[in-house]
Amino acid sequence: MQQSVFVKNNINIDLENVYDVLLHNGLTKYKTKNSKTSLPAQVEAAKQDKLSKKGAIFVVRSKSDFLATGVKGYIITSKETLLEDAAGLTHFTPNIYRKFGYSDENRRMIRGFEEKNLLQINTFVVDIDTKAYSVQEILMACMDDSIGLPTMLVASDRGYQVYFVLENPLFISNRREFRGLTVAKRISDNLKRSLKAVEADPFCNDFGFFRLPKADNIVWMQLENTYDMATLINWSTRFDDDLERPLFVVPSKLKATSVMDSEWFQALIHAVDIKGEKGQIGRNNTMFTLALVCFSEGWDKARTFDFIDEYNTRLRYSLKGADLRSIVESAYSGKYKGACKEYIEALLAIHVHKGQSIKVNFGKHVWYKFKKEREDRTRSHYEEWEQDLIQYITAENNLSEPFIWRTQKEICEAIGIPQSTLNQIIKVSKKIVKTVTGKGRNAKTGWSTVSLFIQHALNLLKDKKARYREQLIQVVKEWTDILEPVAGYDQLMTYLNQLIFNPDRQEHLNLSFNKFG
Repeated sequence: MQQSVFVKNNINIDLENVYDVLLHNGLTKYKTKNSKTSLPAQVEAAKQDKLSKKGAIFVVRSKSDFLATGVKGYIITSKETLLEDAAGLTHFTPNIYRKFGYSDENRRMIRGFEEKNLLQINTFVVDIDTKAYSVQEILMACMDDSIGLPTMLVASDRGYQVYFVLENPLFISNRREFRGLTVAKRISDNLKRSLKAVEADPFCNDFGFFRLPKADNIVWMQLENTYDMATLINWSTRFDDDLERPLFVVPSKLKATSVMDSEWFQALIHAVDIKGEKGQIGRNNTMFTLALVCFSEGWDKARTFDFIDEYNTRLRYSLKGADLRSIVESAYSGKYKGACKEYIEALLAIHVHKGQSIKVNFGKHVWYKFKKEREDRTRSHYEEWEQDLIQYITAENNLSEPFIWRTQKEICEAIGIPQSTLNQIIKVSKKIVKTVTGKGRNAKTGWSTVSLFIQHALNLLKDKKARYREQLIQVVKEWTDILEPVAGYDQLMTYLNQLIFNPDRQEHLNLSFNKFG
């Protein structure tokens, strides 16, 4: 009997059957130790388990367990354990990994969920990070624009996740440069592209963590509706033809023509825990780097802003829209020709798991940040170095305060300036503002420009005037009924209106209400 149902009360869901269909035979059926199943059943299951390779999945108890330094969770190797623990879990990897372990002595931080460590792919999952569309609308999009009805639809806090489960798992090996993984990634990419009408996230990790299907979040399912790889490849090939993209099944030894296809670029756009701290490059620099890539790829400014804005919405600590516009404007100012390799390497090392091992290359592009190679400009004019420093401070600036906080060493490394030259610029520059707070180890150095500092002061004054005007209007509203019968009311109202529309006269607000009775 086909199990196709819009789930409301979730009382008819057999989770054991769901996990059997989803995970195939990637995990052992029962625990190897302390199983609650009868011994004869364990022995029979063990015989069946030996017929295929087994791996593990990774699980977490809370979305907050996805940390900037890694993932806090644990490893599950049996379906019995998954069923017992499901109620207390939020996310899992529905695809199976061959190697797994912990990166700390307390066995809290998990490791091994890299794509090339996949043992088998069980399902493709498309993330729709909005609830602007109903379940029916998503299903219609799957039928009209994609490969067909999904196997399952799972609700998340902010949207839905669409599961297209494979009829038989795709086993991954390193033969022919991970050709199977390459094919699977293209299929995953096309599934996400095909559901753009319901705002599918095109940058969602293909084979990472997703919501664990449970009785309280499965909103639609048809477990018999699975897909074989041949069908998916044929559909994906036709979809590629429509997009005029080359066949993806033929490995190429040529470098990617687009930097956006590179491993380092994909790693950055999937790093959602970037925040940055005082003295550490973070969100602003990441977005500036991504914007420079878009600029170098020939995107127009509006398209780049939409791209950066989408990335910003996925960040756990997002920036304000005004900050995004400032970043994009700076990237398109014409002062930069591309991203700085050293910056990219630093961002990967700080914010991407094992990012220091990712190679940064630009394919056929040769990018650099400055007008000339630094080795040819060791003794550049001070005015040129000063302009480089101003550009860096402006790009890093946050509208909420006029200063960025960096050590002199970090400034020197960021723009490639000798420290002796930096000291000289600070002495003679009339455009750079530097301040130091605290003493000794607690000392912090702030950097700004005269322009940024003045703009910040004007913004504060503007806010102050706006608050003053609001308060004055409130006073007028509250006292109108009381003062209207009083002699001199008209003169008072005229004076107050002058203050409301000309806050610069607020210093004259030392009125004596005595003369008005």
